[in-house]
Amino acid sequence: MKVSRRLSTRDYIKDAVSLAPKLLGKLLCRKNGRKILKLRITETEAYYGEDDTACHAHKGKTERTRIMYEKGGHAYIYLCYGIHWLLNVVSGKAGFPEAVLIRGVEGFDGPGRLTKQLQVDKSLNGENLAESDRLWIEDDGKKPKFFTAKRIGIGYASEEDKNRLWRYRVQN
Repeated sequence: MKVSRRLSTRDYIKDAVSLAPKLLGKLLCRKNGRKILKLRITETEAYYGEDDTACHAHKGKTERTRIMYEKGGHAYIYLCYGIHWLLNVVSGKAGFPEAVLIRGVEGFDGPGRLTKQLQVDKSLNGENLAESDRLWIEDDGKKPKFFTAKRIGIGYASEEDKNRLWRYRVQN
C-alpha cells in the first residue's frame, strides 16, 4: 500500500479548470471523533470567476461567496435547494473567485450524498484543507483515466458556460 500525503496549500494554488481533474483519484478525508473516513474522489466540476455565469461569484463578492476569493485550499460549503450541503475546494490565488465542486466519491455519486456520508455541513465552511484535522485531501499516487462532460444543474447559466466541458469523471 502506498503512503499518502496530505495536499499542501501549494497544491491548491492552481486555476479551478486545472485543479478539477487533478483531484480525481485523491482521497477525501473526514475525521469525526476518533473515526477517519477516506473516500476516493471520482467526479468534480470547475467554476471559474465572475465571468463564469454558472459560478456563485458571478454577481460579485457576497457574504456567501467571500470564501471563494480566498487563496486556494479552503472549503466552500453551501446549502443547495435548502436540503443538501455541497463541498467545494477553493483554488487559485487570493482575489479571484474559483472553486472545484466535489461531485462524487467511490460509493457515493452526487455531491449531496457524499457530504451526508461524510457529515460535512456549514460548520466546515472556510476550513483550511492543508491544515485541518477535520477535513482534508490526500494523494496516494493514484491517477485514474477520466472523461470530460458538461456541468450539471446550471440551467441559469449562459449557453457558452452551459457548454463548457468542465465536469471531470473517472472512467469505470
